[in-house]
Amino acid sequence: MGSLFRSAEMTLCQLFLQSEAAYACVSELGELGLVQFRDLNPDVNVFQRKFVNEVRRCDEMERKLRYLEKEIKKDGIPMLDTGENPEAPQPREMIDLEATFEKLENELREVNQNAEALKRNFLELTELKQILRKTQVFFDEHEGGINPTDSMTRALISEDSIARQSTLGPVQLGFPEKHFDPEDFLPCFVAGVILRERIPAFERMLWRACRGNVFLRQAEIETPLEDPSTGDQVYKSVFIIFFQGDQLKTRVKKICEGFRATLYPCPEAPTDRREMAMGVMTRIEDLNTVLGQTQDHRHRVLVAAAKNIKNWFIKVRKIKAIYHTLNLFNLDVTQKCLIAECWVPVLDMENIQLALRRGTERSGSSVPPILNKMETPEDPPTYNNTNKFTNAFQILIDSYGVASYREMNPSPYTIITFPFLFAVMFGDLGHGAIVTVFALWMILKEKPLAAKKSDNEIWNIFFGGRYLILLMGFFSMYTGLIYNDVFSKSINIFGSRWQTYNLNTTGVKLLPNEIMLDPATPEYMGTPYPIGMDPIWQLAQNKIIFQNSFKMKISIILGITHMLFGVSISLFNMKYFNQTMNILFDFIPQVIFLSFLFLYMCIMMFIKWFEYYASNEPEDFAYGTRCAPSILITFINMVLQKSTPVEEGCNPELYPGQMILQKVLFICALLCVPWMLLAKPIYIMRQRAQKELHHQITTPRENGDAEAMHNNTSSPPVQHGGHGEEDSGTGDLFIRQAIHTIEYVLGSVSHTASYLRLWALSLAHAQLSEVLWTMVLSKGLALDDWVGGIALYLIFAFWGTLTIGILVLMEGLSAFLHTLRLHWVEFQSKFYEGAGYAFQPFAFEAILDTGSTGPSED
Repeated sequence: MGSLFRSAEMTLCQLFLQSEAAYACVSELGELGLVQFRDLNPDVNVFQRKFVNEVRRCDEMERKLRYLEKEIKKDGIPMLDTGENPEAPQPREMIDLEATFEKLENELREVNQNAEALKRNFLELTELKQILRKTQVFFDEHEGGINPTDSMTRALISEDSIARQSTLGPVQLGFPEKHFDPEDFLPCFVAGVILRERIPAFERMLWRACRGNVFLRQAEIETPLEDPSTGDQVYKSVFIIFFQGDQLKTRVKKICEGFRATLYPCPEAPTDRREMAMGVMTRIEDLNTVLGQTQDHRHRVLVAAAKNIKNWFIKVRKIKAIYHTLNLFNLDVTQKCLIAECWVPVLDMENIQLALRRGTERSGSSVPPILNKMETPEDPPTYNNTNKFTNAFQILIDSYGVASYREMNPSPYTIITFPFLFAVMFGDLGHGAIVTVFALWMILKEKPLAAKKSDNEIWNIFFGGRYLILLMGFFSMYTGLIYNDVFSKSINIFGSRWQTYNLNTTGVKLLPNEIMLDPATPEYMGTPYPIGMDPIWQLAQNKIIFQNSFKMKISIILGITHMLFGVSISLFNMKYFNQTMNILFDFIPQVIFLSFLFLYMCIMMFIKWFEYYASNEPEDFAYGTRCAPSILITFINMVLQKSTPVEEGCNPELYPGQMILQKVLFICALLCVPWMLLAKPIYIMRQRAQKELHHQITTPRENGDAEAMHNNTSSPPVQHGGHGEEDSGTGDLFIRQAIHTIEYVLGSVSHTASYLRLWALSLAHAQLSEVLWTMVLSKGLALDDWVGGIALYLIFAFWGTLTIGILVLMEGLSAFLHTLRLHWVEFQSKFYEGAGYAFQPFAFEAILDTGSTGPSED
């Protein structure tokens, strides 16, 4: 229990390990997760350390595993996760792992390269098949004559070019006869495939570069083609370009090359094209067979790798973590022993010794490791042992600041106070039930949900705090029962203690929403509702007035209790660290100041509740509601030392001797301010003066008279901490104490007022819930017949969405943040320093969760 209420006791140890046993011992310590190693080589670069080559080998193995994992995910193959946690392999097994990963990577890369080459050939053959099929249509039209109005004809013809169609044969391309030379302009064509989106720019470039002396035909390929390099589906078009002369041929080919168009041979004779198409179809069928076999082989390789890749990742990361830790050690001069320094919990020393013994036995070493405690002035790290239930609460505390070493841990108290204060603001039985059901679902599905390891940060926050959310839901249901509030409605379990209606002076029955509840009237039966609020208050006009008074006073009482509890915890810190001076000059005046003023105000609230009651009888006038004093006015007059004016016939005091006691309490509280401000600095100054006087008296006696005379004749020694430094130290002391005093005195007022947020958010939550019911859901309940059923279905869905989104999520987050502030500022500021640093042990579990082992030593 010591590590629950206070951080565990830590000690710095020196560890001596034989070189052959170091790996196995560190492996066992990593499985145990209770040792934090210190870097004994801070000035040595990472690439100059002893085991840098082993770390690089692990990085290379990790790279190969990531490549395999990417290929496995690419094929959608499930990776087997048995939940096993294999031990770290021995160093000699690294060679086998490297060989296995090297073989798998080379085989997979070779298969991928072959598959890519086959896909590239398949793409080329597919494009050639499309060219032969599409160009056949072009040549058929070419032989039969070109129809200028054909929608598929696209010609780029300049003003000087002439397209002639002979009545006896195909079209003739050329220039006017005066420029025509049959030897210079030989009719020819090229055919190819280009991306569909490049066609417009391709046509314009051909027009401009060839000056319109080309004839272009193109047709779209209906089915998309797979790019072998990226695997993306692309849409392409077949084109054929007719021109004359080698000059244009060179120019056209350069343009095709610039637009990354692929050119293919296309015979002119129909018989040649037919034979080529048949050969292409045969080769495509053969390629399909080979591609299928290649894909099957690749799938088998990946399926075999998927069965072990999770365990391989664990093994490699453990090896890398071990060598990374060994690089923090020092080598002795004989190079046969490794020396380490580490922080360890004192209570776990035996477990650590057993782990070192197991590691030595595994390695076969005959020399046992040596673990020695070391004395150090350095502050140890803070280690609070947690489980899956307390972890979320500890994270809330550590987010503000890690506790100083052996300081009181607020987490055990936060387990109760945090969900309770949240529930005071979020009190609704229905909304609390939604939160509870959600938390129960996460807890019941804990293992499968944790195994998914989602990357969604918001989900991870909710899942990590599932037990905190469960308690918040439970407490919200409890406070909702006390408030008798379920989705802005009340539950009448025991029957109301009020008459639900009454007749006015004219004999007209009052409607429920016209009820004005007054305990002094005969409507009230005189007996209280057994649990929580009477349900009739939900229909009363003065509901807000009643709830305001009730919740405001409860908020102040809870706040003062919470702060006094925080101040009381500081006493345990002072006693543990033997700070008697702080107990006398800090704790005692703080408790007196807070109790004599604000706790007394809470006591007056209880006195008022017990002493005054609702009555209209003349004999009870002095103890009726008209004579009940305002606690706030009474408290203000107590500070101002004024008497509270009362109505004639009322008691001027809540109890006999009230004014005298209040003066005494106020004067004592006022005296606590200089007590906190001056007593501690004056006491420290007197101690310093006594030490200096004692030093001056004892020094000559210890050194002897002769030495004293010698010192008197010699030059005076330099005195460190002279008058100037004394003044500076004293001034800092007074300033620091003044800051603490002002912070506490003013904070007592502001912190008390800060707890009024419990009242404000509770009323806001209740009113917003009532608005949603009145403005949304009640509209659906007002309709009849089947139309009302459909409308109610739709309106209920809308109301449920708003309830979950606004009242549960947004209001829940608001209440959570306000509760967090009350704990961090109002509660923890009374005793919690939070100036420590967290204990970060070398643990495989944490390394595998984060997927990293620290900086890579490349």
